Amino acid sequence: MDSDRVMVALGYHGDSFHGSQTQPGIRTVEGSLVKALERLGWWSPKCLEMSSRTDAGVSVRMNLARIDLPSEVSTSIQRANLLRALNDNLPIGMIAWGAERIPMDTRIRHSTSRHYLYRTEASHDWPREIDVDTFSEACSVLQGQHDFTNLCRLDEGKNPIRTIDECIPWKTEEGRIIGISVKSRAFLWNQVRRMASAISGVASGRNSVEDIQSALDNPDVPVDLGRSPSEGLMLWSIENPHTSNLIDSALPETNWFTAPPDDVRQHNRWLSLARLEMSTLLEREWMRLLKQA
Repeated sequence: MDSDRVMVALGYHGDSFHGSQTQPGIRTVEGSLVKALERLGWWSPKCLEMSSRTDAGVSVRMNLARIDLPSEVSTSIQRANLLRALNDNLPIGMIAWGAERIPMDTRIRHSTSRHYLYRTEASHDWPREIDVDTFSEACSVLQGQHDFTNLCRLDEGKNPIRTIDECIPWKTEEGRIIGISVKSRAFLWNQVRRMASAISGVASGRNSVEDIQSALDNPDVPVDLGRSPSEGLMLWSIENPHTSNLIDSALPETNWFTAPPDDVRQHNRWLSLARLEMSTLLEREWMRLLKQA
């Protein structure tokens, strides 16, 4: 059967799925997309490839899927109708908001950049006062090429060397630090969550900038600087040679994000509000992006 290759931009709430990869008997992002393609009559073996794998609880503004559609479908359907058809068959909590035709030899996993945001202010030990300079220093230590053995969950045989192109404070427009913004071509399993824990640990005094530097410089000496919860993590965007018409690099407006309460007894209640704010941010973005499609 003749087919054409399409790149689809997807978003999803992390608490709606048990991760992105297909797992028997469990609702996942990839599994839900397969079911949608089957209902539409667009499914064929090996027609689908996801760009990035995400763990359970990790929310995504933008992931990419490569879909090889039957030629009679791809040549006759407009982009808006393609997205409408997919969204009519996807579960609540997941949305297809962009699509582009791409060359048949394109490998969707070969991205030039992946951009994550982590809301570190949701950490249980987040202090009332933040030393901006020290927080920024902790971020900058992680930039560049390092051995991240101590700051990831390393699969056997996996190369622990990664280059972090950007690790900077994520701030509101008013200048309040709410988390970190991290970019790299590729990440290791749990890497951003462990980076977030190490950096928030500097803010709280749980660990120091020197501890982070030592963990990078001495990968053969095991050290555990913690792993932040998946709920604070968001895959913001993915870039490759075909995404320029889908996204811009601007960060979202976040002045409406509430600050953690001073009363630690109210923190758990505020965490529920923070999760709702992150979900609302995604819904606002998807509505905006879908209007542009």
